[in-house]
Amino acid sequence: MYGNAADHPDRQRRYPSDLTDAEWAAVRPLLPVPAWLEGRGGQPEGYCHRQLLDAIRYLVAGGISWRSMPADFPNWARVYAFFRRWRQNGLVTEFHDRLRGRVREREGREAEPTAGIIDAQSVKAAASVPSASRGYDGGKQINGRKRHIVTDSLGLLMMVTVTAANIGDREAATGLLARLRDLHRDIRLVWADGGYTGALVGWARETLDLAVTIVKRTDDRAGFVVLPRRWVVERTLSWLMHSRRLARDYETLPATSEAMIQWSMITRMSRRLARPQVRGRR
Repeated sequence: MYGNAADHPDRQRRYPSDLTDAEWAAVRPLLPVPAWLEGRGGQPEGYCHRQLLDAIRYLVAGGISWRSMPADFPNWARVYAFFRRWRQNGLVTEFHDRLRGRVREREGREAEPTAGIIDAQSVKAAASVPSASRGYDGGKQINGRKRHIVTDSLGLLMMVTVTAANIGDREAATGLLARLRDLHRDIRLVWADGGYTGALVGWARETLDLAVTIVKRTDDRAGFVVLPRRWVVERTLSWLMHSRRLARDYETLPATSEAMIQWSMITRMSRRLARPQVRGRR
């Protein structure tokens, strides 16, 4: 069987979610290097990473269960073991962040952003979600979980935390912004909607040296209004809903939900990197 670095897996590309050759060429150098390739122990994968990535992308895009994995992919248990290992060891975050940095550089930006936008999205939970990690969002009238995300100015995901839906935006933002400031030292400004007003703004300024700027609707405008900065993170939340696995939360662990969100963005970024560059742009 093929190992980590195989460029020619033994299955043909047949699903829309499969990596194209251009995507594989873009993402292959950014994959985390397994321990066995660096002489740190362990055994080579039984299947090449391209096949395993294709299988996970298929599951996230199509919303299937693990046991419904098509027969031309590796056995579902092998794919799930790979997914779980990457989640537990932080490899999916490492891969995701490398892709984000590469996309930003391709767009003529610095790899590390200096500003972000925060927002939250409540989604219904399936029966597989335990009562301990689900709740009722009275404002949205949703029984399920809430996704709290921070994006950069391009709408690329920087941080994600999944909580029960009854957790308030400001309550979740405290831990989310602390992690953001710890992992992204260049961040100085975060835009937010009116749900984040109050003590959070002062706390972030004094504790994290982080400016949280509230972008509010104007009272004299009726109907749908595109608000500066906020539309970026709202578009990202819309992108996530294009992945059927994310249309509802099916995961037992919130950490698995967070990993599914990262995999959805990994697919979007890899496709973006595979596009031909427009002349005149870096």
